[in-house]
Amino acid sequence: MKQQDKLGTDPYRGTRDFYPEDMVVRNYIFNTMSRVVESYGYVEYGASLLEETALYRAKSGEEIVNEQTYSFTDRGGRDVTIRPEMTPSVARMVARRRKELAFPLRWYSNPNLFRYERPQRGRVREHWQLNVDMFGVESVAADIEIISVAHNIMHAFGAKKGNFEIKINDRRITNFLLTSYLNINKKQVYKPSMLRKVINLIKNLFYRPSPHLVTLHVHQLSKLIDRKGKMSQEDFVEQAQDVLGDKTETFVNFLNNKDIDNLPEEFTENEGVITVKKLLKDLNEIGITNVVYDPTIMRGFDYYTGMVFEIFDTGSENNRSLFGGGRYDNLVGIFDVEKVCGVGFGMGDVTIQDYLETYDLIPKDLKSSTDIYICVFASEYEKDANMLARYLRENGVSVAVDITNRKIPAQIKTADKKNISFIICIGGDEVVSGRYKLKELSLREEREVDKDGIVQVILENKKER
Repeated sequence: MKQQDKLGTDPYRGTRDFYPEDMVVRNYIFNTMSRVVESYGYVEYGASLLEETALYRAKSGEEIVNEQTYSFTDRGGRDVTIRPEMTPSVARMVARRRKELAFPLRWYSNPNLFRYERPQRGRVREHWQLNVDMFGVESVAADIEIISVAHNIMHAFGAKKGNFEIKINDRRITNFLLTSYLNINKKQVYKPSMLRKVINLIKNLFYRPSPHLVTLHVHQLSKLIDRKGKMSQEDFVEQAQDVLGDKTETFVNFLNNKDIDNLPEEFTENEGVITVKKLLKDLNEIGITNVVYDPTIMRGFDYYTGMVFEIFDTGSENNRSLFGGGRYDNLVGIFDVEKVCGVGFGMGDVTIQDYLETYDLIPKDLKSSTDIYICVFASEYEKDANMLARYLRENGVSVAVDITNRKIPAQIKTADKKNISFIICIGGDEVVSGRYKLKELSLREEREVDKDGIVQVILENKKER
């Protein structure tokens, strides 16, 4: 093999390897999420990693399909995409069996997702994401429950109220702002001057892969709002000016206002405003007080129809959006079936692990899934060790037997390095007496027990964990 053809050991760019110590952390994150959502009555589902590309083109948006997906033509000539998100898949599943399902549905999953993005802190090309969705409830009560679930997950991880904030908006407010209040539509737009066109063209050439394109209609102006936090105020105003002309100041002032009670009179009867006000009031009444109105929260997907929210890290070290979601009442309808309303959120493993590491919230004592390590004094006792291990496994204890024939200190060191909670050592005395010195490594405590005592101690320890 030529030098340049030598296989590398690094994973594909933007993906990660999970060694056992990494899996312990990942499983802790997933288990914590699952425990909270299941306490609200949500049940787990799953779906294929592959979907027809048309599904994402229909509702995720052309930007997602054209710039961020892993898409290909399969051997049957079908246009296929490795899923970049889970919501379209769950909507398809609901549409397929809507006549058989008992609504309301409370479903969740932990799928892995793929997007072709530029890897950076908080963004990779493959990640896992908790998806929590409720179908069949139109009232604000469903929005309140979804936000409550998200809030309680943060608290289950040990996050303090002052270290994160829930920002809420409603797409109906933004739609009214653009189409009615500012009277913007596809035919009636301000066109940028020739000089501005040249400036924008130059920008697009030198600022790839995230070019700031000239926005020409309501859809693109919505995308501009969604990008507001990732660009300078100057760039934002310039691009808004290209579309809005002399209405730009009104537009910017509206987005800068974070008081839902201080909106123009024309918004008084807007359903989105009414919803956000009720959400803020009801969430505060149940103790979720770190929630605010923010008109710049849009969420990137085209399928959101009402309330949208994001949870932000408020600290200076990791000040960013962690995850979010919203209401999508028309998504199931793209399959030419009757409407089924939905609301949910997605919580990625990368951003939440960054958050936990920032605030030192990952427990230091995460243990191996192996309960006990049996050290063997000599190879002649391996049979006895394996017989004991079989008994323990039959009684719900996970066991690893050391078959290396190394010295006992080396075997104990292995157990300690693997973060296994308990060890016993088997030799002639133990085989004859049937009693073992059970040692808990983290506490350096030792007790003498028989095989049933081993089971009792370990199962009690697992309950406490």
